Amino acid sequence: MTACHPWLQAELRAVDPEVVVLLGATAAQALLGPSFRIGTGRGEVLTLGDAKAVATVHPSAVLRTDDADRDAAFDGLVADLRVAAGLLR
Repeated sequence: MTACHPWLQAELRAVDPEVVVLLGATAAQALLGPSFRIGTGRGEVLTLGDAKAVATVHPSAVLRTDDADRDAAFDGLVADLRVAAGLLR
């Protein structure tokens, strides 16, 4: 990720997004710092430069969840994405 960070920052400046959705801990920690935890920060509206950001679990994590908990995991992902969608003008 260290080698890609300058490229990612340049892309964010070029695209100038209103909202960035960070899918998974790796993406979130790469942009928000290593102390960020998905378990406590997911679904919160955060600031990322001039953009707002919302971190959530990676969709593959929902697929890896036990059958009994998969619906709740999916609902949590959808709720986080709705937070992000609500930030769009």
